[in-house]
Amino acid sequence: MQSIEERFVEKYLSRFDLWLTHWMAERGITILRVGLGIVFFWFGILKFFPGLSPAENLVRNTVYFIDPDLFIPVLATWETLIGIGLISGKFIRLTLLLLFLQMPGTALPLVLLPEVVWTVFPYGLTLEGQYIIKNLVLIGAGLVVGGTVRGGRIHPEPS
Repeated sequence: MQSIEERFVEKYLSRFDLWLTHWMAERGITILRVGLGIVFFWFGILKFFPGLSPAENLVRNTVYFIDPDLFIPVLATWETLIGIGLISGKFIRLTLLLLFLQMPGTALPLVLLPEVVWTVFPYGLTLEGQYIIKNLVLIGAGLVVGGTVRGGRIHPEPS
């Protein structure tokens, strides 16, 4: 037999859990999309100002076959457009195409600059390596956002 306290906790925690789960399901994708957009916008804008982006040297050393003084502003524009598209929620398909076309390039240092990325291959990452590996989360977020372009959504309770 449950005590009054146990019934109270079960009843109100259950209601709160139900409310919170629904709140997260209703707003989670939007928050994820906007948050992802802020990351891209911020990282893109930094690249317009020489010496401000911590990724500038990594980009310069990775894409050595293209003049970095030309490539970095293009990359800055590309990332900023991804950010604007995600934040605004406009042209999401095009925005996600830009995101997914850009992501393989972010992995190039893993192969082209292993000495910059790994302290001990294949598990010891430098700060630059961690910066690159975090892109797996950005890819996952892009996939989740992409899953909603035709009206998909999160359902807080299984049917």
